[in-house]
Amino acid sequence: MSPHAIFEALMLLSFAASWPFSIAKTLRTHTVAGKSPLFMSIIEAGYVFGILFKLTSPGGPDWRIFLYILNLLIIGFDLALYWRYRDTDRR
Repeated sequence: MSPHAIFEALMLLSFAASWPFSIAKTLRTHTVAGKSPLFMSIIEAGYVFGILFKLTSPGGPDWRIFLYILNLLIIGFDLALYWRYRDTDRR
């Protein structure tokens, strides 16, 4: 395995490890103060582009595509929580 593949995987795992803290805080407090749906949507788009890159790469996708999908799902869940609890912050 190339060093590039290892570094890419470590980057994706680092991001995947950080989002659950944000999700846990939202679930605990039922508030999304300070969260930006635009920011999360841009991050989501980045992961979609990463997945598309992996799907269209020479030799086809490799195992790291699952890390992109994992991150996409985690941030998608956090974004869903934003829409669920945004009215709580408006009151």
